[in-house]
Amino acid sequence: MDSLKPLSSKPTTEILTALRKERGLLGPFVQLTKPRLSMMSVASAVFGYFSAAPQERDTMLFLSLLAGTALAAGGAAALNQWMEIKEDGMMRRTADRPLPAGDIKPLHALFVGLMTSMAGLSILALGTNLPTMLLTLGVLFFYLALYTPLKKSSPLATEVGAISGALPPLLGYVAATGSVLAGSLNGWLLFAILFAWQMPHFMAISWMYREDYHDAGFRMLADEDNGANRVGRKSLLYTIALVALTFVPAFNPTNGTSGWYLWLNGLLSAYLLHQAYRFLSHKKKDASARSLFYATILYLPVFMILFALDRYI
Repeated sequence: MDSLKPLSSKPTTEILTALRKERGLLGPFVQLTKPRLSMMSVASAVFGYFSAAPQERDTMLFLSLLAGTALAAGGAAALNQWMEIKEDGMMRRTADRPLPAGDIKPLHALFVGLMTSMAGLSILALGTNLPTMLLTLGVLFFYLALYTPLKKSSPLATEVGAISGALPPLLGYVAATGSVLAGSLNGWLLFAILFAWQMPHFMAISWMYREDYHDAGFRMLADEDNGANRVGRKSLLYTIALVALTFVPAFNPTNGTSGWYLWLNGLLSAYLLHQAYRFLSHKKKDASARSLFYATILYLPVFMILFALDRYI
């Protein structure tokens, strides 16, 4: 299977030894926080903040949102890896992470995860507002207490994990408005859009790495009976829901949307729908899964820019 080619012909021990030399002292701790994934949470929170179109922008509040979200997300990533040391060591794409590779001791990872998460929550409580901090605490709860252990027992873990992944835009919105209820339609709409987006994104990943997940003991829909069709159908259904949600603002009698947003979002939506349909119908599932994965990666930042700009122009 071309998506799961061996990383190298060298023995695993040689690869890990070479990686340790390149990382240095701080490298493993940086990797422990999954900086790219954490920055995606920060970008989503910024998207939510600017989508609220605050009349008065508080620089300290905005900086606190950035720092608090980054630290909380990094702490959650560290704690997740601490909880899944054994499983990460069983999968080729995660075997070189700091904990299974032996670069960081589990106790040190636990300490870093707890302290970083607590620092993030404290900054959000002091620098933004209490609702934003409580929502972030909800992200940590869904991600660590529900999603992480549920992956071993049910394919529905993907939906549970999508809840934590969909909350950052709402965090930014609440940071700007000061309330979960103020402007609730737009704030919760962003949550719904990010929730729906994650499903085709993660369905594609689950198919691409289905053997890895199986070896680690994770229950994935791709590994169930008729898994190929089931992940394809779920991807397409959630993509249709995603597209529908992105056009909801057009029916708002107060603000509505601009014509350029409708046209550009229509083109973007057609592209993603096409890739989701190919994933369902195409016989070469590995290739179509990769195409859908990259399509979701392209879709999200472009949509965020379109949506946020439409609030201002």
